Formats: sequence, C-alpha cells, structure tokens
Amino acid sequence: MADTPEILDLLERRLGERAVLRDPADQARYLSDWAGDYLGMPLGVVRPSSTAEVAEVVTLCREHGVRMTPQGGHSGLVAGALPDRDGGELVISLERLNRIRDIDPINFTMTVDAGCILETIKQAAAEHDCDFPLSFGAQGSCQIGGNIATNAGGLNVLRYGMMRQLVLGLEVVMPDGRIWNGLHALHKDNRGYDLKQLFLGSEGTLGIVTGAVLKLVPRPEQSRTALLGLPSIEAVIELYGLARRDCSDLLTAFELIPRRCIELAMEATPTLRDPLDDAHPWYVLLEVAATGQVDLSAMLEHLLERGMERELIVDGALASSDSQSQQLWQFRESMLEGQRLRGEHLRTDISVPISAIPAFVEQATRAIMNASPDCEIIAYGHIGDGNLHFNILPPTALDDADKGHHLHELEDELFTVLDDFGGSISAEHGIGRTKQAPYLARLSPLEHDMARGIKALFDPEGVMNPGRILPVER
Repeated sequence: MADTPEILDLLERRLGERAVLRDPADQARYLSDWAGDYLGMPLGVVRPSSTAEVAEVVTLCREHGVRMTPQGGHSGLVAGALPDRDGGELVISLERLNRIRDIDPINFTMTVDAGCILETIKQAAAEHDCDFPLSFGAQGSCQIGGNIATNAGGLNVLRYGMMRQLVLGLEVVMPDGRIWNGLHALHKDNRGYDLKQLFLGSEGTLGIVTGAVLKLVPRPEQSRTALLGLPSIEAVIELYGLARRDCSDLLTAFELIPRRCIELAMEATPTLRDPLDDAHPWYVLLEVAATGQVDLSAMLEHLLERGMERELIVDGALASSDSQSQQLWQFRESMLEGQRLRGEHLRTDISVPISAIPAFVEQATRAIMNASPDCEIIAYGHIGDGNLHFNILPPTALDDADKGHHLHELEDELFTVLDDFGGSISAEHGIGRTKQAPYLARLSPLEHDMARGIKALFDPEGVMNPGRILPVER
C-alpha cells in the first residue's frame, strides 16, 4: 500500500489541487453524518468532478491497495458512508458531480449526476411540470447517489414506492475502475438480469453510482393536508384502511405521530403552537394529491366524516392553504430535531405488516419497559408501508458512559419482538456498520453465501467500502 503523501500526490497531479483535501480542517465535515454518533478518520478526501475522474481515482486506489469510501450528502444514519477510524480509507465525495444531464417530460425521465441534491432535482422537475416524488426531511442536503445506494424511502412510499421503483437506469464505476453504462430510459426492459437492482441498496459496496435515469410523475396540481387526533393506535390502522379505499392512489402520505412527538416538535421549534384544542394520544398527518379535475376537498371531507362516525377521529385540522399545510408538516420535521436535542438515543427504522402495527407496538413497549422502566419510547412512522421508527431515549439518570451499552441491550430486546412478527430490522436506513451484527445474525446460511458471492464477484479485492453490510473477509 502506498503511503499517504504518495497516493494523494498522485491524485492531486491527475485531478488538480482543488480535488484533493489534505488539511484536517478542510476534511472535518466529511468525518461525520447528521446523527453525529460516529467520527471517522480518512486517509484523505478526494472530490472528482466527472465520471471519468471517479474511474481514474478508483483505478489508482486499486493499483495501490487503497480502500475507498464513497460519500454523498452526510445524511445517513448507519455510518455506512463514513471513513474508518484507522486512517486507511480514502473518502471519495461525489459532491462535484452535480449536473442535471437531461430532462424528458414526454418520457417522464430525468438523467442526473449522482452528486445532485435531491431538492435541486425536484425543483428542476417542477420547471417541466413534472415531479420526482422522493421526499424526506434531508432532501435539501442529501445526494441522489446516496439515495440510490441506500434505497431511500421517505414520506411518499405508499404511493410511489422506494428508490427501487424510481430508477430506470444507472451509471456505475466498478471497483476495478471500469465504467458500466446502464443509463437506459426504458420503462419496459426485460433483457435478462436487472443488474441495476444489485446496486440499489448496496451502500457503495459493489461500485460507485455516478449517474442515474430517474422516473418522473406528473406534477400534482392540488393537494390537501390534514392533522387528526385519534384515541388509539388501533383507530389509526382502521382509519388507514378507510383512507386507502376512499382515496386510493391519491393518498400520498399517512404518518403516525404520538403525542410526545408533537411536544418535542414544539420544544425544537418554539414558533409552533399546539395544532388542536386538546391533546390526543395519537395523531395522523395525511395528505392527498392529484392532477386534473378531482375534488380532493370533497374526498377528504367524506373520509373524515366516515372516520368520525366510526369514532376513529376525535378532532382535526385541515390546511386551507399551502402555508398552513407547510406548518402542519413542520411538526413532522421538527420532532426529529427535538429528539436529536435530547442527546444519544436509539434510532430504529423497522417494519412489520401494516395490520400488525398495534400488536407489535404493544408487545415491544411492554418488553422495553420491563427491561428499562425509566426509558422513554417514541414510536412514529410511515403507516402506509409498515415502517416504524421505534426510538428509545435512555433514562436521564444514566451516566453518559453507560448509555450506549444500555441502548444496545434494548435494541436486542426490540429486535427479538420484531422477529416474532416477521419484521425487518431496517426498512429504509440500510445496514452500514451499526446494523451489521443483527443483520448477519438473521441471515440464513444460504442468504449469507449469496451475499458474500455477490460481493466477491464485484469486488474480489475488498477495497470498495469494506466492512459495510458484510464484514471484511480476512
């Protein structure tokens, strides 16, 4: 392996001084993600500005035995895109690959560089009367390449699906430096193995995504948002069944929010006021959207009438303008900041069958409280796809040094209950480093062999984001 000055000197001569960051102060923002729970130490940071330059970097790293960490917008939560702490991994940031290459509003496709910010993509689509429907809180900073590498989900999965359903083609730099051009803009293509799907959700372990053909949809001309108070989580699930039938595919979001999250949101954003006259144990934030001559107001009012007749809905607030809608959605965004301000806590992104959510929440809550009576449980999520964020704040009296170990024990308790429901330990964040042990523990021998075989085929030397998803082979 080349020493640090040699490989960085080579990269600097090939790509220019602007592309290589050596100073620790310049590298600082590449060492942690939004959660801030993990701090890496890179060999260096390189910022190529084209697919050809990415290929050149990868080729040099392979020749010199340098391990690589592809990195997007630092919004991951499982430490999958952060360098190891041993100073031996080169961070390859895609932030300078940020061109929108093409938009075809008739084919409803957009071809983009992997470093494009999601918000920029959405704005560009809107200029052509289209929409790219992936949506979540980090869309102002996350990069589409990272969204692809982690198979991102977000708020609109129940209508549009996850990233797997929104990508038609990919361009990937392989671990040996070759460029795979799979930038097909075909809506139907049944030619053998669907190779792009191997890279979706692979977390940069099989290659570096440098470009993508994205699927667009018609831009909604109207939307309606409501925040509702409900008496129980069982009522939430029953209301969801009504909403799916009454609103069908026009239902774009159906978010479960406990009362504690409303309080955390108001703590984090003091300008927010309690959205309803009285407090309720559970809330639903739902949205419907449509293009064309659809009376969304009548549709939503009919749903709410049925929900109140069945005593599922106790109270509610309907947004009558875009600004009011944004204010209701602010509760969903601010509650995340409210949790972060509480310090170290357990974040999960589990999933169970939608119909099993009430039973799971009851059993999981009982198991966690038996193990740690003084902790605080915050369970919220995307009801329409069965994705729950069953998060746990440790006891306030616990020493900071003991919190990590305690939360790890509680995660084991939670995942044991999850296994009984046939659930997933990761519905949208991926595996990375932090979920690797429970992921491996739940793989069958055959699944383990297949996963290792795929990694060995694409990256036989183990230099591409090693130690993420699968352990490093010795």
